[in-house]
Amino acid sequence: MTDEDRTNRLGAYLRARRDLVSPAMAGLPAGDNRRVPGLRREEVAMLAGISADYYLRLERGRDANPSVQVLESLARVLQLDDVERAYLIGLGTGRPRARRRRTEERVPERLRHLLATIGVPAFVEGRSFDVLAANDLAVALSPRLRPGHNRLRSLLLDPEEQAFQRDWTAATAGIVAALRANIGDDVDDPRFVELVGELALSSERFRALWARHDVRTLEGGTAVIDHPVMGELRLHRDKLPVDDVILVVYYPEAGSDSDEKLRMLAGLAAAGATAAPASGPEGTPGPARVDDDGTTGVRR
Repeated sequence: MTDEDRTNRLGAYLRARRDLVSPAMAGLPAGDNRRVPGLRREEVAMLAGISADYYLRLERGRDANPSVQVLESLARVLQLDDVERAYLIGLGTGRPRARRRRTEERVPERLRHLLATIGVPAFVEGRSFDVLAANDLAVALSPRLRPGHNRLRSLLLDPEEQAFQRDWTAATAGIVAALRANIGDDVDDPRFVELVGELALSSERFRALWARHDVRTLEGGTAVIDHPVMGELRLHRDKLPVDDVILVVYYPEAGSDSDEKLRMLAGLAAAGATAAPASGPEGTPGPARVDDDGTTGVRR
């Protein structure tokens, strides 16, 4: 994570977003000899109805508390969606926060019971996409869903996970944008700093996406995956917040081809044909520890 991400987050976000809006998108002539890929500062200021000098102060961090009206105008010019608009307003109007106490993400016992009985692939993840707990069918679906793995790291660096995703480009864009949204104000959180630092050094795709400053919430949808044994699986995906963690559930359309394939996969998993090693991969934050009280945690 760069120093600017910590000290001038509003300015960094404004600059990244204006680079993504072309003159044509804003209804302006492109002209000649443009030195920036998107809008110039003075063009953003003009379209937002503020002075160029004031906008420059915003980008350079000299005025970190603009009015909501100014932020709304900038969101319109930068063509932000509702999630991005809320993020921008939060950057511009946020108050100094108390430092978060280093905590441990824990899986409630009731979720562990649910994982064991639900009958479809399900796992629990933390805010930085560490896999904290998973049932056998989730591991049969993907060995990268074992506790101790990090989903973002696997998606960016593991060739098998890249082949597993039907649309790897969209998947990486979504999860990196969700990581930035999850970070929020916790830019000094040790786990985030560690993960962002590692991926910034090891993944060109991550560096390009991180520089865009996209923010997004990952919600339910349909996942199309290429399983090495079952072939194509089309599964619904729901993400359900429980306490401080997220329960992720994959399930097929009843009676579908994917439903039949998932039942076959469950049979193989029960027979041990898809069993994977229990230890976490080198370089990941695990494996998760099972505590005396039955909960699972990854140190953050």
